[in-house]
Amino acid sequence: MQRRAVLALPALLAATRAGAQEEWPSRPVTIVVPFAPGSSSDIVARAISAPMASSIGKPVVVENRPGATGELGTRGVVRAAPDGHTLMHAPISVWAINVALRPNLGYDPVAGLTGISQTVRTPNVLVVHPGQVRANTLPELVTWLKANRAAYSSSGIGSSDHLTAEMFKQATGTDVAHVPYTGGAPATTDLIAGNVQMSFQNLGSIAPQIADGRVKAILITSEQRHPLLPNVPTAGEAGLRDFVVYSWQAFGGPPGMAAPLVSRIHAAMAAALRTPEVTRRMAEIGFEVVASTPADFAAFQRGEIERWRRVVREGNIAPT
Repeated sequence: MQRRAVLALPALLAATRAGAQEEWPSRPVTIVVPFAPGSSSDIVARAISAPMASSIGKPVVVENRPGATGELGTRGVVRAAPDGHTLMHAPISVWAINVALRPNLGYDPVAGLTGISQTVRTPNVLVVHPGQVRANTLPELVTWLKANRAAYSSSGIGSSDHLTAEMFKQATGTDVAHVPYTGGAPATTDLIAGNVQMSFQNLGSIAPQIADGRVKAILITSEQRHPLLPNVPTAGEAGLRDFVVYSWQAFGGPPGMAAPLVSRIHAAMAAALRTPEVTRRMAEIGFEVVASTPADFAAFQRGEIERWRRVVREGNIAPT
């Protein structure tokens, strides 16, 4: 009798775990954003929280835990229970760039997290100061950069616009000084003021400045031209091969989440992203909805980590 009880224990535990999974969500769900309120990852998380809550029948709360370029909030998610009640929405830096830039990062973005989906993406636009830079095309810009001392602004060390600019330098053989800021807004402000000569900025944030002529667009890093900037060529059209770059965001949770639970969360999250209201809101701020599957995101994430490791290594880039 005792032996039968011991043999039945694994089955009992499995049934208990399955029952716990079936109950998701049994209480409010928290989406951790490891950046400040108003950041792009925060805006997207808040946009999907209401339709997601309506779908799953429980409140979905967005909690900001900023600090250390996303590391502080991410560490808390890594330590959370893998029951689907603590999730995370974060940008490319958390999922792919930080580990390339910082060998002693306090979390593993692959083994230390459960990736669920790439949520949205936006291309970067190469813009220059219209008065200082005598160039309208990529070849003209490369010639100008090789003949003049120039600097580019970024939203910070390790940001996607920083590493896109470094990849540009490596691809074109140019030497442009880096001036990091604490966000895209001050980086753009100093470009407009003429304190730097060029920058790669997210489409949504820079499109208004392009429209009013305060900066001049040279190329966009998407596969195809964008409706917001129909006259701006892609990097490929301009002459840069293999230069498709997006600043993207992704949704995930703690390590060890069960596959059936991940599938349920993905379905609710993807449905929220694809509602007309959310899709329209994303387009307004320059984002394209992706809502990739967990398997597709896993493969994409591995490729992005390797890509940015190569850029960091070849550029001898180090965090401050």
